Order: sequence, then C-alpha cells, then structure tokens
Amino acid sequence: VGHDERFSVPRIPAIVELCIQAGVDLAKYPTKRRTKPVYCIEGRIVDFESVAEDIENKIKLSSENIKALFNASPVLARHVENFPNLVMNNSNLDWLSEEERNKVRDLSSHTLEAWFEMISGAKKMMEKYSVHTCGYCPEVQVGPKGHQLRMCKASKHQSRNGLNVWQEATIDDLVGPNYVWHVHDLNGSPLNNNLKRYYGKAPAVVELCVHGGAHVPNQYKSMMRLDVVSPDRDEVDLVA
Repeated sequence: VGHDERFSVPRIPAIVELCIQAGVDLAKYPTKRRTKPVYCIEGRIVDFESVAEDIENKIKLSSENIKALFNASPVLARHVENFPNLVMNNSNLDWLSEEERNKVRDLSSHTLEAWFEMISGAKKMMEKYSVHTCGYCPEVQVGPKGHQLRMCKASKHQSRNGLNVWQEATIDDLVGPNYVWHVHDLNGSPLNNNLKRYYGKAPAVVELCVHGGAHVPNQYKSMMRLDVVSPDRDEVDLVA
C-alpha cells in the first residue's frame, strides 16, 4: 500500500486482517485468493491472471463462513442477555437478584475464556502469517511487509519522511492489553497514591471480568493478590 492509496484501502483491526489472511471470508472486505504465482516488479506485486480467471476466482461468501466467524463461541453467545434490572452506572452487584448475579458471573467467566482463546489463536496464526509493527509508533501491518504510508508521528519522523520502521511484531503489538490498576473493592476507598508501587496491574478485560464474578486467572494471580499489605519501614527499600 503506497502513500497515495491511503484513502482507497480500508483500515480494519489487525486481528480481523490476520483472520482474513488465514482464510476467513467477509462480504464487507472481499479478498482475492491467489491460485497462481505472483511477481514482484519494482516493489509492486503483479499477477498475470486473465480477467476471466479473475472473475471466476472472486470470493463466494457462504453462510457457513459467516456462522463460523460470528458464532465462534456459542457458549458465550448464550450468556449475552439483557439484564433489565442492571443499572450500568452502578457497579454494585448487591442490587441484583441472585439469578442476575449468576448470569453476570457466567457471562464474565465465558468472556474471559473467549478472550484467552482469541489470544491463543492469534499466537498460532502469527507463527504462520507475518505481522509487523513500527519500531517507533504503535502502527501494525499484517502481511509480508509493511505499508509505505508516511504516517509515523514518532520522534524525528521527519528524517524518515514519515515512513515507519518495520520490525517483527509480538502478540502484545497485535492485541495490546490495556493494563489498569487492580481494585480490591469497587465500593471501598479509592486507591492511595502513596501505595502506587504496591498495587497490582492487570489487563482491563481481566479486571472487568474478575469484578463481574470470574475467577482470577492463574497467570494474573500474582498481580491481583488480595493478601498484600503495605511494607514496614525497614522493608520499603527492598521493594522494587
């Protein structure tokens, strides 16, 4: 994608583009599946398929592909229900009935499972399909190489004419977790600035699901412990 094509090529979430390259067909984003070798001439990919072959190979989106994409987790879909008595600006679950609390707890647990399943699947696809990220800004590109748009706004981007500096991406670049402070009690006192070195952090989706009733995942138990106390004066220097 060149700089002059920045308005003609749609921008979509990186995880969606990775799934498309792995074989998912979306009617909104038609994709050409090449059946013959292509050639790279002066940095541009060129194929010599005839117009007839091009028409014949157009994407025919099937209903099975649609269902496989949007109903990938039928267990989660069953728990997505409306809670008429759930006040969205009130985080106190005590206002809900026992049945509604159970629904929220089940929804939180299945949401967390779906999130971990998505992360695991993305890691496996990244082993097969290349993903690049800019070494200076959070821009991500899924494909054999990065785009040529002059849109990098990092420090000293003028010396690079605004071009990104591409390097191999990690799962955090593709699906970057937004870490938030772990709050022990939503109805308790606010976090104390003097104790900011001792509070744990976790991805926002994990924190949200835990407050909804899901169990703390094993990989985040050390970051979301509830039995941590402030160190004594002689222990302060030992804290990182």
